[in-house]
Amino acid sequence: MSRQFRPLPAQVDLPALERDMLRRWQENKIFERSLERTAGGPRWVFYEGPPTANGMPGVHHVEARVFKDVFPRFRTMKGYHVPRKAGWDCHGLPVEVAVEKELGLTGKRDIEDYGVAEFNDRCRESVLRHVDAFEEMTERMGYWVDMSQAYRTMDPSYVEAVWWSLKQVFDKDLLFRDFRITPYCPRCGTGLSDHELGQPGGYETVSSPSVYVRMPVTAGPLAELDAKLLIWTTTPWTLVSNTAVAVHPDVTYVAARPAGSDEVLVVAEPLLARVLGEDAEVLASFQGRELERTPYSRPFELVEIPDAHYVVLGDYVTVEDGTGLVHQAPAFGADDMTVCKNYGMPIVNPVGPDGRFLGTVPMVGGKFFKDADEQLTEDLRIRGLLFKGGHFDHSYPHCWRCHTPLLYYALPAWYIRTTAVKERLLEENAKTNWFPENVKEGRYGEWLRNNVDWSLSRSRYWGTPLPLWVCADDEDHITCVGSLKELGELAGRDLTALEPHRPYVDDVTFPCPTCGGTARRVPDVIDAWYDSGSMPFAQWGAPHMNQDVFEKSYPAQFICEAQDQTRGWFYSLMAVGTLVFDRSSYENVLCLGLILAEDGRKMSKHLGNVLQPIPLMDQHGADALRWYMAAGGLPWASRRVGPNVLEEIVRKVLLTYWNTASFFVLYANAAGEGEGRRAWTPDRAAEAPAPADRPLLDRWALAELHRTVKEVDDALEQFDTARAGRRLAEFVDDLSNWYVRRSRRRFWAGPETAEGASAFATLYECLETLTRLMAPLTPFITDHVWDVLRPEDAPESVHLAEWPAVREDLLDPALTEHMALVRRLVELGRAARVASGVRTRQPLGRAL
Repeated sequence: MSRQFRPLPAQVDLPALERDMLRRWQENKIFERSLERTAGGPRWVFYEGPPTANGMPGVHHVEARVFKDVFPRFRTMKGYHVPRKAGWDCHGLPVEVAVEKELGLTGKRDIEDYGVAEFNDRCRESVLRHVDAFEEMTERMGYWVDMSQAYRTMDPSYVEAVWWSLKQVFDKDLLFRDFRITPYCPRCGTGLSDHELGQPGGYETVSSPSVYVRMPVTAGPLAELDAKLLIWTTTPWTLVSNTAVAVHPDVTYVAARPAGSDEVLVVAEPLLARVLGEDAEVLASFQGRELERTPYSRPFELVEIPDAHYVVLGDYVTVEDGTGLVHQAPAFGADDMTVCKNYGMPIVNPVGPDGRFLGTVPMVGGKFFKDADEQLTEDLRIRGLLFKGGHFDHSYPHCWRCHTPLLYYALPAWYIRTTAVKERLLEENAKTNWFPENVKEGRYGEWLRNNVDWSLSRSRYWGTPLPLWVCADDEDHITCVGSLKELGELAGRDLTALEPHRPYVDDVTFPCPTCGGTARRVPDVIDAWYDSGSMPFAQWGAPHMNQDVFEKSYPAQFICEAQDQTRGWFYSLMAVGTLVFDRSSYENVLCLGLILAEDGRKMSKHLGNVLQPIPLMDQHGADALRWYMAAGGLPWASRRVGPNVLEEIVRKVLLTYWNTASFFVLYANAAGEGEGRRAWTPDRAAEAPAPADRPLLDRWALAELHRTVKEVDDALEQFDTARAGRRLAEFVDDLSNWYVRRSRRRFWAGPETAEGASAFATLYECLETLTRLMAPLTPFITDHVWDVLRPEDAPESVHLAEWPAVREDLLDPALTEHMALVRRLVELGRAARVASGVRTRQPLGRAL
């Protein structure tokens, strides 16, 4: 018998096929060989956004990995060299919060009693706990990435590289200390950066008081009217530290008497009717600047606040809501602090770092700040100071990891002056390709235009230590250290083997280089987002090592994560790159949508609807899940995942493709049955007429094939897997349900005639090319089919093959259009038969 194809059975167990393919890839080192094959090609750089492995992976982790795999595979087939290095995010508040729960600890005091070294050891262990599960999922889904040399943000070489970058920022005078209002988590005991509030969970809907409070004027023209200032607040707890009332200098304010009342209240004129009613009687008018320094009686006398309690001017005051008079609590608001500082007023904070009022505060001492609202409001009502009150639902900032309500709290902290590079960030963003494009000037662009300085320091334990040593004799003498070697030189001993975490670095002191006093490290760690934003160079330990590798790998041509990373990793990457290298870390960024349950609800442990990825792939196959993630809708759109949609993909796409290939192999091999007959093999393709001389149906198939090549290539160049998948699915259907069905008799007859030879050559070219086109999306089934169909001299894996090139001479738009019209007529005819009850095979006398 002549050489023939290995059989492709009509029935296939896709998950079993995939497990066999995983074994073959590993044994034959296909991934490694794909990198070797392209080693001399142009470099196409991809950065892996590092997950934290302190929890089990979910199906949402598959989503990002699909896109991170599709495009490097696509580029590799086009001849680009695409190294892929895995990474693990190890530091930060999420890790600490999880370990605190495991140990039954409830705050920083408990951690310090437990021991910082011991606590950090538990954090270090926890972030590696589920690495095996992530690696298993990564391998099972066919995501090719080098996990053997994965970077870890807690490794000494990584930490030292981060230190080096902070020294660059420090030397540019962009790293500084300040006392500012900062979002602060009282449970975690640390400030947060503004971009962390943009993370999922950064805001939660709560019900808060809405109170209008009277503050009697004690001197001046308003006092002669027995007037009271009227303020509005949704945070009654801040009234304990009321220091002033702000008005806008250019707004007109009125002293007015509500209809049916004898009291006189002061409000902004534009808000008079809304607050006091249409019939309120105006007794006097004043420009805001005329009210400056008007004294009043504060609502509570619970804490001492000297030299305060008068009207101040603030340009930030608006008349969009409230009363136009704004209560000032400078310890809890940035605008309040700025205004009160201008008047030399004290900054009094009666709330401790744990979020509770100090025990010395009467009435509310020891209460959590949000829990004091109702008691304080009731006291105002009893004393006749509550004009009106109620509740309303609104979004309130919460810690994105422990879900505790945040304070805006006056804290000393270290900042990076990102506002100084705002224009450069905007310029770099303008050069960046965003998918979808509207994010560029929308969500992300708006974030950059409203950029604030990066609150870098965290009063925590498990993180990259802030490499700043401050002189005990003069706190203006600050030394920023860029490596352990440099630290050792300053300390006069070899510290290159020092564990660069707390508490070990805390113990290192050295003589101040400026005055000789003792320099001690600032006890803070840094925002873990700076860690992850440093990965382009820190993953290599650059510049302390592998500087040449880093220089060839910067910037990235492609990054990809969920849309919520616009204020997370996407921002930190661009910010760190621009701060340190004056260039963004990436050129193209793909934003992904949310993964929803099949009923449209968000997946959550609380709802019990989280899908585990391994069982899902073992039931339906990784190819089906990959196809759905990549082609089930626009990458940035939310998508519903469940068994039903995966079953449909298996049936309509994967099995249709498989069955078409199986049909071809069956008849190609059958052509060799009988004396003197030869099976059809790729070397017989030359026996077929030239494409231009083949039957019209073959010319149409080849035209559609190369239209598919062109459209899929263009879609993937634009990072649009949905468009690529849609065209591939259409062609799979065209090939099976139109071309093969119209050509069956030619395959039955065999390849000995010109028409038969044309059919075999055409279908083979379509399948071989289609297999390469589908390979980045569905790497398992395509590699199996490739291994069956490939000529002897072809690469043993489709992932070692070249990307198809479009043949412009075979494109035929007119033929495409004419065939579409024919197919439409056939569909109408079938519909008419169904409507008339006439069987498909029953001949018709005529058709109208």
